[in-house]
Amino acid sequence: MHRHGYQGRKLHRERDQRRALLKGLADSLIKYQSIETTLPKAKEVVPYLEKLITKAKKGDLHNRRQVVSALHTVASAHKLVDEIAPKLGGRTSGHLRIVKTVNRRGDNAQLARVSFVDDLNAAPVAVAAKPTAKPVASKPTPVKEAK
Repeated sequence: MHRHGYQGRKLHRERDQRRALLKGLADSLIKYQSIETTLPKAKEVVPYLEKLITKAKKGDLHNRRQVVSALHTVASAHKLVDEIAPKLGGRTSGHLRIVKTVNRRGDNAQLARVSFVDDLNAAPVAVAAKPTAKPVASKPTPVKEAK
């Protein structure tokens, strides 16, 4: 047998468990902006989340619903669409990076840190300016001079 045409890693899991794992890793990455996991899992979650970021940048209702269905929690999906995606507008791709860290002590597995390339805390989200009431200039009161 050959593996021609097969894509993706099995990660020693069945299909439903693998999908749940990717959803959970992507959810944690959105929530904490950086996660540490094994290298094969990191290499699987990056393209999964890159596609979600591209959909979140479009931001229309259909793409928002697709992002919601691809993540575990609705709150993280809304955070991705409303907060994170506008900050990543300057890039067309390559929003995430993988950095190899240490080997895990128990089984010597290679660990890797997955994080966003751009600093999401430094770039503020553009918020519509609230109209402010103009201060009413009060007329100066005449001061009576004492004689």
